[in-house]
Amino acid sequence: MGARAQLHRQHSTNPYGWPRWVFDQLDLPEKCRILELGCGPGYLWLENRDRIPAEWEITLSDLSLGMVREAKENLRESRQCSVFKVIDAQQLPVADASFDGVIANHMLYHVPVIDRALSEIRRVLRPGGRFYAATNGQDHMRELREWRAKLLPEGIDKGWGRAEKSFGLETGEGQLKRWFAEVRLARYEDALAVTEVEPVIAYISSFIEMDVSESAEQKLRRLLEHELATSGTIRITKDSGMFRAVLKAGA
Repeated sequence: MGARAQLHRQHSTNPYGWPRWVFDQLDLPEKCRILELGCGPGYLWLENRDRIPAEWEITLSDLSLGMVREAKENLRESRQCSVFKVIDAQQLPVADASFDGVIANHMLYHVPVIDRALSEIRRVLRPGGRFYAATNGQDHMRELREWRAKLLPEGIDKGWGRAEKSFGLETGEGQLKRWFAEVRLARYEDALAVTEVEPVIAYISSFIEMDVSESAEQKLRRLLEHELATSGTIRITKDSGMFRAVLKAGA
């Protein structure tokens, strides 16, 4: 498991996990076809395998062949998750009006041209279909950004804060309303309370494109150790949520 996913899994304060919460937002009929874009290892369905209706037909897709293979292996016993494809969200190789629901769980901000992807998602949804797009807000992990800024020169991180700038909780509604009706946002209440220094260092390092000097890493370590000694935990803000957008009949 990657450093980022491990930090969230082990130190989140909300005991009701993100995959279960996301599944709760899916107000879809008992019989429907669903497409997930950017499925990653398939955790959404793996952690809700006891809740998937028997007549759902789920297609999992990702731009990464490795992720598609991992999802297929993780879900090999699921009858509902039966189709796995390598797909670019900007050019969906499926017919018009093919799906009742499309899900983009923390992935839309990775797409180079978001409007192209939204146009394609709208095209493949049936009238009345729903699009679910999860993302982060401006305050998400802000303490980590502040610590990183104290240690490193500008311009060497891997798109830190890209979600908030390209498709975030503050900007997503306006982007979605160009293509969909009845856009609404649900927020997920959570934070990180970390009791170790190393997972935070690993998380920050995963965003850095170049080796960090030993002195900078030691400075970061001292900063985090002081925070831990002073407060008992390293507290980190989380700001995530999910948009639901509906395609009106006749649109």
